[in-house]
Amino acid sequence: MGFIYTLIGIPILLFGGERFRIMAIIYCLMPIVMAVFGFIFFAIFAVIYNFLAGLLGGIEVEVKNVE
Repeated sequence: MGFIYTLIGIPILLFGGERFRIMAIIYCLMPIVMAVFGFIFFAIFAVIYNFLAGLLGGIEVEVKNVE
């Protein structure tokens, strides 16, 4: 997704003129913003998962050999 945003932002930055400069810069920086937010939400949900896994336990599987 970030690559697509960059591909849209570069032509706007080059050919868009002064009116579209801010929008083009935002499009070009969007991959960095997406990476930062992705890392933050991943860390938050990892902490929540680890907390709940400790409280609720997990799934236990028993395997038997059948002849």
